[in-house]
Parts: sequence; C-alpha cells; structure tokens
Amino acid sequence: MEYKKYPERELSSVLSIPFIWGMLIFFIIFDIGLEIYHQIGFRIFQLPLIDRKKYIKIDRHKLTYLSFPDKLRCMYCGYANGVLSYAVKITGDTEEYWCAIKHKKDDNFVEPPHQKDFVEFGGETEFVSRYNNNNSKESLTAD
Repeated sequence: MEYKKYPERELSSVLSIPFIWGMLIFFIIFDIGLEIYHQIGFRIFQLPLIDRKKYIKIDRHKLTYLSFPDKLRCMYCGYANGVLSYAVKITGDTEEYWCAIKHKKDDNFVEPPHQKDFVEFGGETEFVSRYNNNNSKESLTAD
C-alpha cells in the first residue's frame, strides 16, 4: 500500500479511479471468455483442467484493520492478478500442447518459465526426435 506514503498524490490517485476500475469490465469479459475456452478447449484436447482456486484468491477484504476502500482495492487486485495468472497457466498449457518450441534467443525477451522444457529454437533434430514429425523440414521452413 505504497500510496499511503504519498498523501500529496491524493488528487492524482482519485483521478486515476475511472481508469483502474474501468479495467474491471475488461477483466470480467476476459475471464468469461477464458473460462469458456478452458472448459471446451481443454476437454477437446484432453488436457487436464486447471484448478481456478489455485490462481484467484480474494481474502484480504476480511482483514479488520483495512478501511472499506482498501478492502475494495485488495479485492480488485486479488481478482485481476488472479485472472491473469490463471490465463498464463491456461495459455502456457495450450502453448505446450500446440507449439512447444522456444523463441529465438533475445536479451530483450523474458522467457516464460513454462517454456523451460520446450525444444530450442532451430532445434530440428530434437523436435523430430521428440515429436516424431516426418514433415519437420516443411513445417519449420514454411515460416
């Protein structure tokens, strides 16, 4: 709650409220679409479903020492960050299923942790041996 250290920023904090809370609409719509994809897509791909409760946790509003506005902010952040973490897990599992190849090495790119066991970019031999793909040359050179 760093904002409490800067009372002189109160006006700018108040002015930011519509932008921050306006994103809640996006998160809700995104969450609904994500869950539809998760429930249908993962069943079609026969992937294990992800336990939503492990990623979305809203509990800080129960702390008695927080003010009502602080509780609302904590609920918002718990939900928004949870939905995004849940989405990263779902899309990571999707990526592993459909395209488990790392991106080309780049010092300006932060490799997602779920890609640690993916085939190296350009690692055709590993790709062919791991996935037994007879058309690997055509699929790798097509891009």
